[in-house]
Amino acid sequence: MRESMQNTYTLAANTKNPVVYLYFLYLAWESTIQATPHATPAMRSLPIIIALTILLGLALDQFGGRAGQPLVVLWVAGLFGWMFWKQAGMSRTAMLACLVIATLGECVLALAWRLYDYRMGNLPLFVPPGHVLLFWLGVHLAERLPAALLVRIPLLAGLASGCSIAFGHDILSGPLFAIYLACWRFGPAPRLYSTMFVLALAMELWGTALGNWAWRGTIPLLGWPATNPPLAAGAFYCVLDLLVEALTGRGSRTALHPAAEPLR
Repeated sequence: MRESMQNTYTLAANTKNPVVYLYFLYLAWESTIQATPHATPAMRSLPIIIALTILLGLALDQFGGRAGQPLVVLWVAGLFGWMFWKQAGMSRTAMLACLVIATLGECVLALAWRLYDYRMGNLPLFVPPGHVLLFWLGVHLAERLPAALLVRIPLLAGLASGCSIAFGHDILSGPLFAIYLACWRFGPAPRLYSTMFVLALAMELWGTALGNWAWRGTIPLLGWPATNPPLAAGAFYCVLDLLVEALTGRGSRTALHPAAEPLR
């Protein structure tokens, strides 16, 4: 079992895709340069800071030796704490709800169900607040999603998922894509769902390529084959948004600009 997991990590580490890294940075940079004129320098730079935190933080966790993961934990926790204190573009209630749901989700999916395994066999403490950072970035970028992509993303995702299922490579993406499509069609924030679908896939490709975590080739209890990562893993963020809205009584979209002290 341990040897099998090591082979999985080795394979993932040999499939690095720099295109994902560049695309992720481009999205954040575009958001930064198109920030509203009244935004403070801290707010304008926050998208690129979050993108770099995720991209470089995962690399540091993998290649930074024994000090790598603790350093990433300190940085991510500090950034989340600063955003929470300043209500940086999202209400404290929404950020706290997102953190709690993400933590519970990781405990269920990674520790209990074992859909995927982190390289050290633990749940890194930077992961739950890291989910909040990625979610914040998605909420921020969703406003800028071109209308054409709003339709093309589900079409392309459906085509890719269908092909993967037909060839028997990734059955898990079938129900995950169905969840995403249902949220996109009937949920209150189709732009956010499509944005998170793409961002989550980019992060999954980066993290599995570096070897920070690996999805099981066969889903426990169900026996379904799955790729590393599943194409439709972004569906989990659609559920995250719905749960945040249910807990806070107001969607994270409307919590983008809460009444709060200006960032300095």
